[in-house]
This record gives sequence, structure tokens and C-alpha cells, in this order.
Amino acid sequence: MAGSATNPPEIKSRIGAILRATSGNFLEQFDFFLFGFYAAAIGKAFFPSTDETASLLNTFGVFWLGALMRPVGAIVLGAYIDRIGRRQGLIVTLAIMAIGTVVIAFCPSYASIGIAAPVIVLIGRLLQGFSAGVELGGVSVYLAEISTPGNRGFYTSFQSSSQQVAIFVASILGFILSEVMPADTVAAWGWRIPFFVGCMIIPLIFFLRRTLEETPAFLAMKKHPTANEVFASALSNWRIVLLGMMIAILTTTTFYFVTVYTPTFGKTVLKLSTQDALLVTLLVAVTNFFWNPVGGALSDRIGRKPVLLAIAGLALVTAYPALHWLVAAPSFGKLLAVEMMFSFYFGVYSGTMLGALVEIVPAHVRTTCFSLAFALAAALFGTFTPFASTLLIEHTGDKASPGYWLMLAALLGIIAASTVYRGGKTVPTYDAVAEPVAGH
Repeated sequence: MAGSATNPPEIKSRIGAILRATSGNFLEQFDFFLFGFYAAAIGKAFFPSTDETASLLNTFGVFWLGALMRPVGAIVLGAYIDRIGRRQGLIVTLAIMAIGTVVIAFCPSYASIGIAAPVIVLIGRLLQGFSAGVELGGVSVYLAEISTPGNRGFYTSFQSSSQQVAIFVASILGFILSEVMPADTVAAWGWRIPFFVGCMIIPLIFFLRRTLEETPAFLAMKKHPTANEVFASALSNWRIVLLGMMIAILTTTTFYFVTVYTPTFGKTVLKLSTQDALLVTLLVAVTNFFWNPVGGALSDRIGRKPVLLAIAGLALVTAYPALHWLVAAPSFGKLLAVEMMFSFYFGVYSGTMLGALVEIVPAHVRTTCFSLAFALAAALFGTFTPFASTLLIEHTGDKASPGYWLMLAALLGIIAASTVYRGGKTVPTYDAVAEPVAGH
């Protein structure tokens, strides 16, 4: 059996492996961003209502419901990847994700098929959520297992950086559409064009994933756990999964705020132009891409704990004041400044968090526990951010109130990081299988 080989083959090209592994992340975030950016148009197409806020809440509600499938996908597909292998598992997740993307892109509107339209869109989102539940974890584990000594944080950070490329490309497409098409045309049917583009690149991503090599670390394992053993180990390690979730919450909330929610926030709350909101999001994608590996590399040098605590502390004390300053007199420049600040927080924290989460979970069920922790953070907090922000503004009348949501995420991150790295050492997992992380 290949997994029992004494000397498993080394990865031929780490750069090539990174590109192949992260290609699926591109599709996931490309579609997720488009769903958020065109939330108003999607709401009118599939969830029509005389109340614009109600329609928007319905759209973001479906966006969130799809995310609730993430923990299910993390457990089911995570167990599959931990048992069968990283390569085969990542091909399966891509196939499920692709089906969800095609379903949403080609679904007829409510005006054409009635109630079936929102049901079909919901099914598409559920499929995407199920796949996304393990996509990020599977890719992060893959990158960690092919990393060179002392550079695990740097390698895993490219999982998140790849998502920023998707945001960048989607933003450019949206910007071009807004320039060449009237706003009414984009709202009526033009919003589907970027989704069709996503469908067209699926074959290329499948080709890249099929050429992915298995990690030497997985091949070197003498025994791969059965599905029942994976489930039992994940359950016995519930404490570290919970703490991992709390650490990941700040990553997911800031990401969905600066990417998925910001275009809607800029257009409907701040009343800025579509072009302004898109341009800000495009620039955020560029800085996110830069700050992720910086955070990963920095945490490789000085440790995970100081970086996590420093960024979470800054977010806690600045999130609301920054948004309050922005909404007092909205402008393109002020929105850009605030988003650049949040981008810095997200990128450095995310680049650190990914390496930390890989290290604190048990090695033999690494994909399942990592994916479950992150999926819970994304499902309960991250993807709920657009809905929560819209709801907070609606009920408080305070346009800066989403800052409270980000402050909560930062506080939970501080508590979890302080607990996990208490005394400079990580909290041990139940079966003490996790690799040593001295100095982090």
C-alpha cells in the first residue's frame, strides 16, 4: 500500500503543488464574492419583495444557510480525506463545488418558474457550503504537509492568498460590466455573466487538481483511520476544535466584511457608486494577497501567539471607531482607508491563524478537525456577517454598528489564543498526536 511506504516520494515542484492545490479555492471564493456583490440583483431575481431590505436579508439568509452545511461537509468529507488521501479528496470537493456553481448560474428567475427558483438556488448554495466545509481545510493541510522546515505558516498562508486572486478577478469583471452596461441591464440579467465565466474555468481547475501529487506526510502514515475512528477522534478533541473555531472567527468575519459585504455596504448604506465600491474591493483583494504571506512568515519567526493577540487587540479597539468615522461623512477615500486597515488585520491574522490551526489539531485526523473548526467559525460567524451587519443597521439605525460584530470576533480570538498558548505551549489534544510546536 502506498501509504505504508518507508520512503515516500517527495513533491516534484512545491510551486506547482501550491498552484494546483489552491485552484479550487479560486472557484469557491469567486462564486461566494459574486453572490455577495450582486446580492441586491439576486434578491430581485429569486427573492422578490416590495421591501428592499427584506429582499436583501432573504438573499444573505440563503448565503448563510448554505454556510451551515460547512460543518457537515467538514465531518463527512474531512473523514474521507483523512482516510483516502489529500489528492483524491480535493478532486471530490471540487466536483461538488462545481455542481453548485452551475446550478446557481443557470437557475431561471422567480418570474419564470415561481417558488422553484429560490429552492434551486438554495440547493446550489447547500452544495457549495457542503464542499467549502472541507475545501479550505483540505488545502491548508496539504500546504502544511508539503512545507519546508520552519516555513509552515508561510506555506499555509497561500491558501488564503489564492482566494484573494478570485476576489480580484471577480471585482475586475464586475467593474467592466458596470462600465459597459446600464445599471438596469446588470440588475436584470447582466449579473449572471461573471457566474458563466466561473463555469467556463471549471474544466481548467479540474485539470490542475487531477495532476496534484499526494503529500509525502500522508503516504508515510503507517495507518489511515477509518471513518468511525475519525469521527470518534474529532469528538474526543471537541475542546481543541472549539478553541480553533474561536481563533478562526476573526479571520472569517473580517474576510466576509471586506469582500462579500463591503460592495453592498458601499452602495446601499454609504450611497457610494458601484464603481467606487468595486474599486475598493479590488484594492482590498490586492492587499489581502500581500498581507497573508507576510503574516504567515512573521509568525514563523516570532511565534503564532504574539501575532494573533496583537491583531485581535487592534481590531477590538479600532473596529467601531473606524466605521463611525467612515459613516459620519462617507467618501471613496475614507472607505478605502478603513478597508485597508481591515485588510491588514485580516491578512496578517489569517496568515498566522492557518498555520496555528494546522498545528494544534491531531495529525491523523488533521483535515477533519481543522475543517470542522474553521467550518463552524465560517458558518456561525463569518458568512453570517453580511446578514448580521444588515440586521444591526436596520434595528439600531447606526450605520457603524457592524463594528460591534467585528469587536466580538476579536474578543473571542483573544480568549482562545490566550487559552491555546497558555504559558507559551499549546493545549495538548486528547490523544497527543499533534506535532510539537515548541516556540509557537
